[in-house]
Amino acid sequence: MSRQIASLEAHYQLPLFRRLHRALTLTDEGQRLYRTVGEVLERLHEAGAALQRTRATRTVVVTTTPGFAGLWLIPRLAGFTAAQPDVDVRISATYDVVHLNRDGVDLAIRYTDAERAGASAQLLFNEVVFPVCSPRLLRDPKRPLKHPLDLCRHTLLQKEADPVDSLQHWSTWLKAMKLDDLKPASTLQFTLYDQLIQAAVDGQGVAIARSPLVEDLLRKRKLVAPFTATLASPRSYYLLQSTAAQRKPEVQQFIAWLRAEVDAIRTP
Repeated sequence: MSRQIASLEAHYQLPLFRRLHRALTLTDEGQRLYRTVGEVLERLHEAGAALQRTRATRTVVVTTTPGFAGLWLIPRLAGFTAAQPDVDVRISATYDVVHLNRDGVDLAIRYTDAERAGASAQLLFNEVVFPVCSPRLLRDPKRPLKHPLDLCRHTLLQKEADPVDSLQHWSTWLKAMKLDDLKPASTLQFTLYDQLIQAAVDGQGVAIARSPLVEDLLRKRKLVAPFTATLASPRSYYLLQSTAAQRKPEVQQFIAWLRAEVDAIRTP
Protein backbone atom coordinates (compact mmCIF):
# COMPACT_ATOMS: atom_id res chain seq x y z
CA MET A 1 0.00 0.00 0.00
CA SER A 2 2.81 2.43 0.94
CA ARG A 3 4.48 1.80 -2.43
CA GLN A 4 1.22 2.54 -4.28
CA ILE A 5 0.78 5.79 -2.33
CA ALA A 6 4.35 6.80 -3.08
CA SER A 7 3.85 5.99 -6.76
CA LEU A 8 0.66 8.08 -6.90
CA GLU A 9 2.32 11.06 -5.26
CA ALA A 10 5.32 10.75 -7.58
CA HIS A 11 2.99 10.73 -10.58
CA TYR A 12 1.25 13.95 -9.53
CA GLN A 13 4.39 15.40 -7.88
CA LEU A 14 2.25 16.44 -4.92
CA PRO A 15 1.84 15.21 -1.34
CA LEU A 16 -1.60 13.58 -1.24
CA PHE A 17 -1.43 12.17 2.30
CA ARG A 18 -0.32 13.39 5.70
CA ARG A 19 1.57 10.71 7.62
CA LEU A 20 0.42 10.54 11.23
CA HIS A 21 1.25 8.05 13.91
CA ARG A 22 -0.40 4.84 12.67
CA ALA A 23 -2.72 6.79 10.38
CA LEU A 24 -3.00 8.67 7.10
CA THR A 25 -5.15 11.67 6.23
CA LEU A 26 -5.70 13.35 2.90
CA THR A 27 -4.11 16.68 2.11
CA ASP A 28 -6.25 19.36 0.42
CA GLU A 29 -4.92 18.16 -2.95
CA GLY A 30 -5.64 14.56 -1.99
CA GLN A 31 -9.24 15.39 -1.06
CA ARG A 32 -9.74 17.17 -4.37
CA LEU A 33 -8.39 14.20 -6.30
CA TYR A 34 -10.53 11.83 -4.20
CA ARG A 35 -13.73 13.73 -5.04
CA THR A 36 -12.84 13.86 -8.75
CA VAL A 37 -12.02 10.16 -8.91
CA GLY A 38 -15.25 9.33 -7.09
CA GLU A 39 -17.29 11.36 -9.57
CA VAL A 40 -15.56 9.73 -12.55
CA LEU A 41 -16.13 6.22 -11.17
CA GLU A 42 -19.79 6.98 -10.49
CA ARG A 43 -20.29 8.29 -14.06
CA LEU A 44 -18.52 5.21 -15.43
CA HIS A 45 -20.79 2.95 -13.42
CA GLU A 46 -23.89 4.81 -14.64
CA ALA A 47 -22.70 4.63 -18.27
CA GLY A 48 -22.06 0.90 -17.97
CA ALA A 49 -25.49 0.29 -16.46
CA ALA A 50 -27.13 2.35 -19.21
CA LEU A 51 -25.32 0.32 -21.87
CA GLN A 52 -26.51 -2.91 -20.28
CA ARG A 53 -30.11 -1.64 -20.14
CA THR A 54 -29.93 -0.56 -23.78
CA ARG A 55 -28.61 -3.94 -24.85
CA ALA A 56 -31.29 -5.74 -22.85
CA THR A 57 -34.10 -3.82 -24.56
CA ARG A 58 -32.77 -4.45 -28.10
CA THR A 59 -34.35 -7.88 -28.23
CA VAL A 60 -37.07 -9.29 -30.48
CA VAL A 61 -38.71 -12.54 -29.32
CA VAL A 62 -40.72 -14.35 -32.00
CA THR A 63 -42.81 -17.48 -31.63
CA THR A 64 -43.94 -19.50 -34.64
CA THR A 65 -44.31 -23.07 -35.87
CA PRO A 66 -41.22 -25.22 -36.50
CA GLY A 67 -42.13 -25.50 -40.19
CA PHE A 68 -42.39 -21.75 -40.74
CA ALA A 69 -39.24 -21.10 -38.70
CA GLY A 70 -37.12 -23.72 -40.45
CA LEU A 71 -38.31 -23.32 -44.03
CA TRP A 72 -39.18 -19.63 -44.35
CA LEU A 73 -38.07 -17.37 -41.49
CA ILE A 74 -34.59 -18.58 -40.51
CA PRO A 75 -33.24 -18.80 -44.11
CA ARG A 76 -34.11 -15.09 -44.53
CA LEU A 77 -33.08 -13.90 -41.06
CA ALA A 78 -29.51 -12.98 -42.06
CA GLY A 79 -30.94 -10.08 -44.04
CA PHE A 80 -32.39 -8.52 -40.89
CA THR A 81 -29.41 -9.19 -38.62
CA ALA A 82 -27.03 -7.71 -41.20
CA ALA A 83 -29.06 -4.48 -41.23
CA GLN A 84 -29.64 -4.46 -37.44
CA PRO A 85 -26.62 -6.21 -35.89
CA ASP A 86 -27.35 -4.81 -32.42
CA VAL A 87 -30.77 -6.47 -32.24
CA ASP A 88 -30.90 -9.90 -30.63
CA VAL A 89 -33.58 -11.97 -32.41
CA ARG A 90 -34.82 -15.01 -30.50
CA ILE A 91 -36.93 -17.60 -32.33
CA SER A 92 -39.16 -19.95 -30.37
CA ALA A 93 -40.26 -22.72 -32.75
CA THR A 94 -43.19 -24.52 -31.17
CA TYR A 95 -46.72 -25.68 -31.87
CA ASP A 96 -47.80 -24.33 -28.47
CA VAL A 97 -49.91 -21.17 -28.57
CA VAL A 98 -48.25 -18.85 -26.05
CA HIS A 99 -49.75 -15.79 -24.35
CA LEU A 100 -47.67 -12.91 -25.72
CA ASN A 101 -48.06 -10.40 -22.87
CA ARG A 102 -47.81 -12.94 -20.06
CA ASP A 103 -44.88 -14.91 -21.50
CA GLY A 104 -42.76 -11.94 -22.60
CA VAL A 105 -43.00 -12.67 -26.33
CA ASP A 106 -43.03 -9.75 -28.78
CA LEU A 107 -44.42 -11.35 -31.94
CA ALA A 108 -46.29 -14.46 -33.01
CA ILE A 109 -46.55 -15.72 -36.58
CA ARG A 110 -49.45 -18.13 -36.43
CA TYR A 111 -50.80 -20.60 -38.95
CA THR A 112 -54.53 -20.46 -38.39
CA ASP A 113 -57.85 -19.26 -39.79
CA ALA A 114 -59.15 -15.70 -39.60
CA GLU A 115 -61.58 -16.39 -36.75
CA ARG A 116 -58.96 -17.94 -34.47
CA ALA A 117 -56.35 -15.33 -35.40
CA GLY A 118 -58.45 -12.54 -33.89
CA ALA A 119 -59.30 -9.00 -34.93
CA SER A 120 -55.85 -7.60 -34.07
CA ALA A 121 -53.98 -10.09 -36.28
CA GLN A 122 -52.36 -8.90 -39.51
CA LEU A 123 -52.51 -11.21 -42.53
CA LEU A 124 -49.09 -12.06 -43.95
CA PHE A 125 -50.05 -14.45 -46.73
CA ASN A 126 -52.53 -17.10 -47.73
CA GLU A 127 -51.65 -20.70 -48.45
CA VAL A 128 -52.18 -23.35 -51.13
CA VAL A 129 -51.07 -26.98 -51.02
CA PHE A 130 -49.83 -29.26 -53.81
CA PRO A 131 -47.54 -32.28 -54.31
CA VAL A 132 -43.78 -31.80 -54.72
CA CYS A 133 -40.79 -34.06 -55.21
CA SER A 134 -37.11 -33.85 -56.07
CA PRO A 135 -36.17 -33.29 -59.76
CA ARG A 136 -34.31 -36.61 -59.69
CA LEU A 137 -37.44 -38.47 -58.66
CA LEU A 138 -39.46 -36.72 -61.36
CA ARG A 139 -36.96 -37.91 -64.00
CA ASP A 140 -37.15 -41.57 -62.91
CA PRO A 141 -38.25 -43.41 -66.10
CA LYS A 142 -39.37 -46.47 -64.18
CA ARG A 143 -41.83 -44.45 -62.08
CA PRO A 144 -43.25 -41.60 -64.12
CA LEU A 145 -45.11 -38.76 -62.39
CA LYS A 146 -47.22 -37.29 -65.16
CA HIS A 147 -50.68 -37.73 -63.64
CA PRO A 148 -51.91 -37.86 -60.00
CA LEU A 149 -52.78 -41.53 -60.49
CA ASP A 150 -49.04 -42.22 -60.91
CA LEU A 151 -48.63 -41.64 -57.17
CA CYS A 152 -49.52 -45.29 -56.67
CA ARG A 153 -45.92 -46.15 -57.66
CA HIS A 154 -44.34 -43.82 -55.11
CA THR A 155 -43.71 -43.31 -51.41
CA LEU A 156 -45.93 -40.62 -49.94
CA LEU A 157 -44.36 -38.47 -47.22
CA GLN A 158 -46.80 -37.38 -44.55
CA LYS A 159 -46.81 -35.48 -41.27
CA GLU A 160 -48.26 -37.08 -38.17
CA ALA A 161 -52.04 -36.86 -37.91
CA ASP A 162 -53.34 -33.41 -37.00
CA PRO A 163 -57.11 -33.30 -36.42
CA VAL A 164 -57.11 -29.50 -36.75
CA ASP A 165 -55.21 -29.30 -40.07
CA SER A 166 -56.38 -32.06 -42.40
CA LEU A 167 -54.74 -30.43 -45.44
CA GLN A 168 -51.40 -31.77 -44.27
CA HIS A 169 -52.74 -35.27 -44.97
CA TRP A 170 -52.57 -36.85 -48.39
CA SER A 171 -56.15 -38.09 -47.99
CA THR A 172 -57.57 -34.55 -48.33
CA TRP A 173 -55.67 -33.77 -51.54
CA LEU A 174 -56.41 -37.21 -53.03
CA LYS A 175 -60.11 -36.83 -52.24
CA ALA A 176 -60.14 -33.46 -54.03
CA MET A 177 -58.58 -35.21 -57.04
CA LYS A 178 -61.24 -37.95 -56.82
CA LEU A 179 -58.58 -40.51 -55.94
CA ASP A 180 -59.88 -41.55 -52.52
CA ASP A 181 -58.94 -45.20 -53.06
CA LEU A 182 -55.38 -44.65 -54.29
CA LYS A 183 -52.87 -46.93 -52.57
CA PRO A 184 -49.26 -45.68 -52.63
CA ALA A 185 -46.25 -47.98 -52.85
CA SER A 186 -45.45 -47.00 -49.24
CA THR A 187 -45.66 -44.10 -46.78
CA LEU A 188 -43.21 -42.35 -44.48
CA GLN A 189 -44.47 -40.34 -41.53
CA PHE A 190 -42.75 -37.41 -39.78
CA THR A 191 -43.28 -35.42 -36.60
CA LEU A 192 -42.07 -32.09 -38.00
CA TYR A 193 -42.97 -30.56 -41.33
CA ASP A 194 -39.46 -29.35 -42.18
CA GLN A 195 -38.19 -32.92 -41.72
CA LEU A 196 -40.79 -34.11 -44.21
CA ILE A 197 -39.75 -31.49 -46.78
CA GLN A 198 -36.07 -32.36 -46.35
CA ALA A 199 -36.93 -35.99 -47.09
CA ALA A 200 -38.63 -34.83 -50.30
CA VAL A 201 -35.54 -32.81 -51.26
CA ASP A 202 -33.46 -35.94 -50.68
CA GLY A 203 -35.64 -37.90 -53.13
CA GLN A 204 -37.26 -40.17 -50.56
CA GLY A 205 -40.80 -39.64 -51.81
CA VAL A 206 -43.54 -37.16 -52.72
CA ALA A 207 -44.73 -34.59 -50.18
CA ILE A 208 -47.68 -32.25 -49.84
CA ALA A 209 -46.09 -28.81 -50.06
CA ARG A 210 -47.41 -25.66 -48.46
CA SER A 211 -46.87 -22.41 -50.28
CA PRO A 212 -45.19 -20.06 -49.41
CA LEU A 213 -43.00 -22.29 -47.21
CA VAL A 214 -41.46 -24.10 -50.17
CA GLU A 215 -41.15 -21.17 -52.58
CA ASP A 216 -37.38 -20.89 -52.15
CA LEU A 217 -36.90 -24.62 -52.71
CA LEU A 218 -39.01 -24.46 -55.86
CA ARG A 219 -37.11 -21.44 -57.16
CA LYS A 220 -33.77 -23.17 -56.56
CA ARG A 221 -35.10 -26.34 -58.25
CA LYS A 222 -34.48 -28.42 -55.16
CA LEU A 223 -38.17 -29.33 -55.41
CA VAL A 224 -40.55 -29.43 -58.36
CA ALA A 225 -44.32 -29.69 -58.66
CA PRO A 226 -45.15 -32.65 -60.93
CA PHE A 227 -48.81 -31.62 -61.32
CA THR A 228 -50.58 -28.31 -61.81
CA ALA A 229 -53.47 -29.08 -59.43
CA THR A 230 -53.45 -27.12 -56.17
CA LEU A 231 -55.81 -26.90 -53.22
CA ALA A 232 -56.62 -23.67 -51.39
CA SER A 233 -56.13 -23.79 -47.64
CA PRO A 234 -58.63 -22.33 -45.14
CA ARG A 235 -55.61 -21.37 -43.03
CA SER A 236 -53.21 -18.48 -43.50
CA TYR A 237 -50.21 -16.94 -41.77
CA TYR A 238 -51.02 -14.10 -39.37
CA LEU A 239 -48.81 -11.72 -37.40
CA LEU A 240 -49.70 -10.73 -33.84
CA GLN A 241 -47.77 -8.45 -31.50
CA SER A 242 -47.81 -7.95 -27.75
CA THR A 243 -48.81 -4.70 -26.09
CA ALA A 244 -45.19 -3.95 -25.14
CA ALA A 245 -43.94 -4.68 -28.68
CA GLN A 246 -45.82 -1.70 -30.05
CA ARG A 247 -43.52 0.57 -28.03
CA LYS A 248 -40.25 -1.14 -29.01
CA PRO A 249 -38.53 0.37 -32.09
CA GLU A 250 -36.55 -2.80 -32.74
CA VAL A 251 -39.76 -4.85 -32.95
CA GLN A 252 -41.29 -2.38 -35.39
CA GLN A 253 -38.08 -2.58 -37.46
CA PHE A 254 -38.44 -6.35 -37.51
CA ILE A 255 -42.08 -6.08 -38.61
CA ALA A 256 -41.12 -3.68 -41.43
CA TRP A 257 -38.42 -6.11 -42.58
CA LEU A 258 -40.84 -9.05 -42.37
CA ARG A 259 -43.45 -7.26 -44.49
CA ALA A 260 -40.81 -6.36 -47.09
CA GLU A 261 -39.90 -10.06 -47.36
CA VAL A 262 -43.58 -10.97 -47.76
CA ASP A 263 -44.03 -8.29 -50.45
CA ALA A 264 -41.02 -9.70 -52.30
CA ILE A 265 -42.82 -13.05 -52.56
CA ARG A 266 -46.03 -11.45 -53.79
CA THR A 267 -44.21 -9.44 -56.46
CA PRO A 268 -43.74 -11.56 -59.59
